Amino acid sequence: MPWTKAARIQYQRSGLRYTSDLTDAEWALIARKMPPRRRLGRPREVDLREIMQAIFYILSSGCQWRALPKEFPPYSTVQGYFYAWRNTGRWQQIVQALVRKARRRLGRKPKPTAAVIDSQTASTTEAGGPRGFDAGKRLHGRKRHIVTDTNVLLLAAYVHPPNIQDVHGAVPLLEGLRARFPKLEHVFADRIYRGKQLLNALSDCGQWTIEIVERPAGVKRFQLLPRRWVVERTFAWFGRCRRHSKDFEGSAATELA
Repeated sequence: MPWTKAARIQYQRSGLRYTSDLTDAEWALIARKMPPRRRLGRPREVDLREIMQAIFYILSSGCQWRALPKEFPPYSTVQGYFYAWRNTGRWQQIVQALVRKARRRLGRKPKPTAAVIDSQTASTTEAGGPRGFDAGKRLHGRKRHIVTDTNVLLLAAYVHPPNIQDVHGAVPLLEGLRARFPKLEHVFADRIYRGKQLLNALSDCGQWTIEIVERPAGVKRFQLLPRRWVVERTFAWFGRCRRHSKDFEGSAATELA
């Protein structure tokens, strides 16, 4: 998204308690995806907007759960909601709803027919969980595998050890994506996905076209490549949240959420 003068005014955070807080318009987009109050059991005493803002504060600032400011609900309550929504798939439901809404605003069909795939290796900490060594990047950590549409909207993600090659890690990612987007057939990728190995592995879930976008011959410096820059920018946006500067989580499911 280019930072025009109008966009800076629209997305400025100066009037909020914390810059990670939600504006009224932002909360309205996801409020309908929040779980309703239960008819039985103990009545809910917390505001779900405060729960969401506490989670965004941790994501943005990179602090520990126990370091959550006192203005938010108790960290154990926030943590409990986060893990419950992780286990029920609510985070994925929110993302899918936002993607459909954003595509309609852009004049596109809700379900894409083309996508861009890439991966990023992030270092891990002593928290444990699945990890490995990425020989290409020379990093110990986990790999974040993502697919975006051609408008940079996140469609799917998969977290796995980096010693699993991209062509193998892409198989469960794209198989799950085909279940949600049956008309998605064309994928832009870099040269690590070239060859018939990935196409053969995906043959059971329909026909795919993998278009390899390569760097021009003789060019060694950075160059903006068609289509592939979209997914690279998404990885750059991850870096705006300090919780994503490393993989601090003990499980791949929590990192994915």
